[in-house]
Formats: sequence, C-alpha cells, structure tokens
Amino acid sequence: MGILSAHPGTAYPGKSARRGGHVRAILLVLLALAILIPASAGAYLVRIFDSQTTRISNAFPDESTRPQPSVPGTANGTGTAAVGSAPSSASGRSLNILVMGSDSRSATTGEATSGASSDQRADTLMLVHIPADRSKIYSISVMRDLWVGVPDHGTAKINAALAYGGVPLMVQTVESIFGQRIDHVVLIDFQGFVGMTDALGGVEVNIPAPLVPYHNQISFPAGPMTLDGKSALEFVRERYAFADGDYQRVRNQQAFAKALLAKNLSADTLLNPLKVNNVVSAMAPFISVDSGLDAATLAGLAVELKNVRPSDMVMFTLPTRGTGTSADGQSIVLTDPASISAISAAMAADTLGDYVAANGLQHGN
Repeated sequence: MGILSAHPGTAYPGKSARRGGHVRAILLVLLALAILIPASAGAYLVRIFDSQTTRISNAFPDESTRPQPSVPGTANGTGTAAVGSAPSSASGRSLNILVMGSDSRSATTGEATSGASSDQRADTLMLVHIPADRSKIYSISVMRDLWVGVPDHGTAKINAALAYGGVPLMVQTVESIFGQRIDHVVLIDFQGFVGMTDALGGVEVNIPAPLVPYHNQISFPAGPMTLDGKSALEFVRERYAFADGDYQRVRNQQAFAKALLAKNLSADTLLNPLKVNNVVSAMAPFISVDSGLDAATLAGLAVELKNVRPSDMVMFTLPTRGTGTSADGQSIVLTDPASISAISAAMAADTLGDYVAANGLQHGN
C-alpha cells in the first residue's frame, strides 16, 4: 500500500462495518497494570499506584439516570442486581470498564474529572466487557466521531461528551447508548503511554502499512520496527496521512496493541522486578480512575483473570454504517442501531461470546 495523504478537513467516503477499525492500544495500559502489580507481589508497587494515580470522586452520573447492573440467567437474561453489589467475582456477574485515552490539549485532567466543561476530548474510547466466568476479555472500540445523542446536549460526536461535561457525562452517554451499567472508569493521558513504552525498553511492532505522518517527523516503513515512546505515540495517533483517516489509524493501533501485550506478558518483563517497577511508576501519574478502582481491586481482578491469555482477548470495533456529514457540516461516523441493540442484549445476557462467534469477530473487524 502506498503512502496516501489527505488534508485534515477532507471528508472520507463511507466504509462498511467490516472495514471498521480495531482495538485502541490504550486498553493495554489497564490490563498491563492489572497483570504487573500482582505479578510482582510487591506492596511497594501497590503504594505507588494508589499514591500517584488520580481519583475521580464523581466519575458517575446521577444514579437516577443509570441502568441497573445486569444479571445473566434471569428471564431473558436481563435481570438486575442490587446497586452496590460486588461485580468482581467469577461466580457473580460480568464487569464493564470504560477506558478513555485523552488528548489533553490545553485542558487539565482536573477539568475532565470534575465534570466541568473544557476542550478535552476522548481521543480513544473503549468499552471493556469481562464475562462473569472471567474466561475472556472483550474490548469494544468506539469510533471517536460516532454521531450520538449526548444527554442534555443534543447530537454530537461521542468524544465531545468529555468536553461538555467531563467523565460523568461520558459515562452517561455510553450507558445511554448500550443500556449497560459502567462499573469502573479509567482515564489515561497519552504522556503515560509514552512513559510505559520507554519503561519496557521499546516495543517491536509489525507495521501493517508504510506511514509518513502528516507532520512528517518520523517515517514508518512497513514491516518490523522497534518503537520508543515518542515514535509509538506518533504511530498510534496519526490519521491525516491516510485516505481513510481514523480507520487506518485504528488498524495501526491494533498492531501496536498486540505487540505491547506480548511485551508485557513476556518473561523478560514479568520476571524483572526493576522493569515492572519502572512500568508502574511511569504510568501511574498519568492515570485517573474512579474511587473504587484501586491497586487492590486491580490485583483481585488479575487473580480472577489469571488463566486469560492473549488469545482469550477479543478486540473489535463497534460496527457502524460508515461515514457521513452532519447537518452542520461535520464529518461523522454513522451508528448502526441494529448492531448496538444486539451487542447490548448480548452483554446483558452475558453471551457476548455468542455474538462475536455469530458475526465472525474473533479476530476483529
């Protein structure tokens, strides 16, 4: 594939759902920490995580606006659990985690976590679903330009919810789309992404297509290439250099995600206490989490996921109806209501694996 360029304002032709992008690499930050902290079995690392991460005191919207936790096995598989019931149990219920990678811009993390409006947007948005038996991890990547209803703000690109009302409004928006309750929230600044990559000593990525970023700072030939933090960030964020913009970007992010997970799970990392320490220390200051997601909770979740391997992680993009133009002239991604409804029902019934198999999404889309 040759290098294709497009001006940032160019509207791209519609793409089918099968051409949608892949998983956002930032998911691996959360999973890596869940694996690395208990692997080191060090109280010191737990203290680092708890002392250096930012707590989002009001991560969730008003309770009256929220769906109740789903309980599989009841009539139609859509029963509800009592609010406040513990989600992190293999014999309990499934778990939903909203992971956001923020572009920061000139806004501060404090503005986004306070619920105040700012110019901070969710550059990366993923809904992670972990079934009750903890046998798999499903990651649903949501296109940042998906045109949706934002509560009390009309229709807009989904990533604007963070700018309009911070984390609580983003949670409310995602919950209203899927009809599923979000149990935990993770907001990660991309500077932490850089630090984690460097702490690992770089990550070798099999680059699927040659890339010369729009700002032309670094060139990426197709094939294996070891990326440091700066080049990795350039690689996973670039979209203007491609004719299909965000679609190729998420393919690139999938390639990096696979490489990052392999590096985190390698013996070279897990059996090296210094490297584990460096990774956690590099990431923690750039992570904001809801008050219930502390290091102990992550460690407990990691124990429940101890048998999950990279092959048990299913990563796909929420199907869409391609791209279009909004009434006010914005280039947007169109929702696929039928797919959203089917995924919502599968999450509620804890049968997302069946949906994935029926739609051939085991290896993404």
